[in-house]
Amino acid sequence: MSDSGHRCGFIAIVGRPNVGKSTLLNRILGQKISITSSKPQTTRHRILGIRSGERLQAIYVDTPGIHLQAKSAMNRYLNRVASASLQDVDLILFMVEALRWGTEDELVLERIRQAKAPVILLVNKVDRVTDKSRLLPYLQELGGRYGFEEVLPISATRRSDLLRVEEVVERLLPQQPPVFPPEQITDRSERFLAAEIVREKLMRRLGQELPYGLTVEIERFRRRGNGLVEIGAVIWVERSSHKGMVIGRDGGQLKKVGAQARRDMERLLDSRVFLQLWVKVKEGWSDDERALRSLGYSDEG
Repeated sequence: MSDSGHRCGFIAIVGRPNVGKSTLLNRILGQKISITSSKPQTTRHRILGIRSGERLQAIYVDTPGIHLQAKSAMNRYLNRVASASLQDVDLILFMVEALRWGTEDELVLERIRQAKAPVILLVNKVDRVTDKSRLLPYLQELGGRYGFEEVLPISATRRSDLLRVEEVVERLLPQQPPVFPPEQITDRSERFLAAEIVREKLMRRLGQELPYGLTVEIERFRRRGNGLVEIGAVIWVERSSHKGMVIGRDGGQLKKVGAQARRDMERLLDSRVFLQLWVKVKEGWSDDERALRSLGYSDEG
């Protein structure tokens, strides 16, 4: 294939927590590589999602939500990762929620002003707006806040809207050869994705506070010759009292998390999976810079 006319580039997806960044990425790729839940801090790492075609390779960068509260080491890490992802990209997708604009959206826009890349504003969840007459004035008001290349009202779950986003992305990316092989869909390893699957199931099942004080570390990942993948994962919590909440009565909570995670892993790996989970305590890990690094939370550019 000649590289003449081929477009390729990095596209950062940024916004405050819970505006639909990971959902957008998964839907564009047609495959789940970024976990989702209704809780903030679900995305904790910079994750590349790569969509390749004959004349285009779009490399999407999913990022943690930028937020005001940066009191703990984890919060500061999340903001650093999100802000760093705005540097050296070819295009920025700034996601906001229809009819909602707050101080955290303004904070993201301030970070965007310091970047050099063109910006597309994606106004998500327009399908949830009951009074459609309010939408046009809102779009016009947002459009006046910055020199956006495009302002697109979308639903991240609607295929026709995603096609419009992809058309604009292709038009704005530079002409250059692909960076990744055409079959590669992410820069993350199977071990990383397995840990994220377990964390997603925990985020979805547990209460409002506990998910922010837990993380998952894969201690064993082994492919057997009989098509079986053996995975051993440790769920780290910050307090002894949290351990029982994760395990549940008679181990019921942990069994359900394990069963749900195993099903997703088998789809991801296209193999049978034997999954073992342990819960351990590491006091105050989310506010300890050294503990964060030891658990894989190192700054990424």
